[in-house]
Amino acid sequence: MDSVLFDFGIIEIKWYSFLIFLGMLIAYFLINKEAKKKKLPDEYLSDMFFYGIIIGILGARIYYVLFNISYYLNNPVEIFMIWHGGLAIHGGIIAGLIFLIIYTKKKKINLWLLLDIVVVGLIIAQAIGRWGNFFNSEAYGRIVDFNTLKNLHIPQFIIKGMYIDGAYREPTFLYESLFSFICFLVLLIVRKNKKQKTGILTAIYVIWYGIERFFIEILRSDSLMLGPIKIAQVISIIAIIFGIWLIITSIKKNKYYEKDKILYGGK
Repeated sequence: MDSVLFDFGIIEIKWYSFLIFLGMLIAYFLINKEAKKKKLPDEYLSDMFFYGIIIGILGARIYYVLFNISYYLNNPVEIFMIWHGGLAIHGGIIAGLIFLIIYTKKKKINLWLLLDIVVVGLIIAQAIGRWGNFFNSEAYGRIVDFNTLKNLHIPQFIIKGMYIDGAYREPTFLYESLFSFICFLVLLIVRKNKKQKTGILTAIYVIWYGIERFFIEILRSDSLMLGPIKIAQVISIIAIIFGIWLIITSIKKNKYYEKDKILYGGK
């Protein structure tokens, strides 16, 4: 699979970089539109995106490098070549969450309301970004035969792209992309509820993605490992537990969310 989208001789634009950027652009549009409905000031949103994207990318890269530290110690220049791939979603989410906790405290914005806005854009960005992994021959699954892929009724170019290191691989990137897109649709539907409780969208996101990623990791053969443990599965279990706690907390403590409610204050 050709990883280069455009080749201008001096510079190349890779599919991976393009699709990551496209995902962020669509996420920005969706988050910006919803934030305006919730009366979040433009300057708050622009600051959040500027710093949030930088911190998220750094977090995703540092996370990936740490779990491949032996390779990067021998190839230190590669640490900065993120267009070659190697952005771990969990690392980006963790770094982004830490940033938003600090940001919302400083700006006196309700964290859960802001997260409810962000997760809808985040999950569609993840769905799009997984296709970058496809073009970089990453996030693939176990070895399968050609007929197994053919029986999935997927396009021929995907089957061709799943021929990696001399064998056909299961397209786990595709599974995650599709399930993330379904989650996106579910969040849009739930968000239409006029009596939506604060934090529910965030809870749905972390539970859905936690379950999705836990089972997809069973099939993946290029997972980040901590000894014999697939670290993504550990994070997924923590996310599911957190999401359940958040739903219980939201139902018990939070008032119904009013569409004209300003983001400031509240818990």
